Amino acid sequence: MKIIKTTLPTNSILNTLDKKYDYTDSFQGIVYDPKNDFTSTDLGKAFFRSGPKWVGALFTLRNKIVSLFGLKTSNINKDRKKLLENFKCEPGDQLGLFKVFGKKENEVILGEDDKHLNFRVSLFKKQYTNGEKNKEIIVSTTVEFNNWFGKLYFLPVRPFHKIIVPIMLKGIIKELEKK
Repeated sequence: MKIIKTTLPTNSILNTLDKKYDYTDSFQGIVYDPKNDFTSTDLGKAFFRSGPKWVGALFTLRNKIVSLFGLKTSNINKDRKKLLENFKCEPGDQLGLFKVFGKKENEVILGEDDKHLNFRVSLFKKQYTNGEKNKEIIVSTTVEFNNWFGKLYFLPVRPFHKIIVPIMLKGIIKELEKK
């Protein structure tokens, strides 16, 4: 399964907000959708089911460290399976650190606003040009720094982010193809 670096889709909700982001990246992969029935809700749920255990361990470490600075932390490990079953992926819903900020037929926007930075993750699907049963899945991240601490916080996060997102995208694709 090949994951490539790409750009934020032109018709993404994040690209229509006329905002200037301090950081943006996008990664793309192809998913086989034989019934042509993957929804944006399926994408959102696959996102939460796709992370390797070591990413969860990194988030646990992150939460312990940032709680010392008064930043937001997640509590997704409690009854995770039940939380995912009940997750509707509708604007305003929250799962762990990720709030649903927007949703269209082909896209879900997750993220959080905090005192140091605001981030958004776009989970975007579109028809793949080489096959009607294939879809492109594009995961894009945008970050806006709210102050110097946001810039400082993101320095060590950035290299991990560039490793984690392609791995998670592979997991999202595997999760969708199980459906």
